[in-house]
Amino acid sequence: MNAILAIMRRDLLIVMRRKSEVLTALFFFVIVSSLFPLGIGPEPALLRKIAPGVLWVGALLATMLGLQRMFAADYADGTLEQMVISPTPLVLLIVGKIVAHWLVSGLPLVLVAPLLGLQFDLDAEALGILMVTLFLGTPLLSLVGAIGAALTLGVRGGGVLLSLLVLPLYIPTLIFGAGAVEAHISGLGAGGHLSLLAAIFLLAGLFAPWATAAALRIALE
Repeated sequence: MNAILAIMRRDLLIVMRRKSEVLTALFFFVIVSSLFPLGIGPEPALLRKIAPGVLWVGALLATMLGLQRMFAADYADGTLEQMVISPTPLVLLIVGKIVAHWLVSGLPLVLVAPLLGLQFDLDAEALGILMVTLFLGTPLLSLVGAIGAALTLGVRGGGVLLSLLVLPLYIPTLIFGAGAVEAHISGLGAGGHLSLLAAIFLLAGLFAPWATAAALRIALE
């Protein structure tokens, strides 16, 4: 736990020196989500219908903006090699980096989403479901994205390759996250979607750090 907290503190301190990385993802999410109501028009029924998909796609794309930088700086200055050969298990250090990435890239989106949801005429219960889905889904995006970031580490054109790798893996999260809000709005209940989203999150939490560690060792060979 001390190792996880130490790597989280280190990454957060580095990010605080470069606040533009946090603000870029947040502004991207706000701008993308706000353009749709302006472009479609003030039709409440239509806005409520498209709200889950628009907000979730915006959150997914905003999270992807910082994925490539998750390990790039440590790889460039040799810190990653020291992490691999340190007595602390690499998996624990990766967990710390993933949590730090979520605190920077995912948590702000969860907190801002209800304000953006008001533009789509969502009621209080729908906004609550939206926050729950994002609270479960954005860590899942960071977990899966870490695997892609590790696999494309040091590869020329890694940003495009990273998108091609992780976007198909993000589809179940997008479907169940947006589907939970849509099901609630339709009166069908969001329990099933939330259960599936939570199950995927638990599976990713168990296996993604190990897969990321293996990918990092391959990248460093």
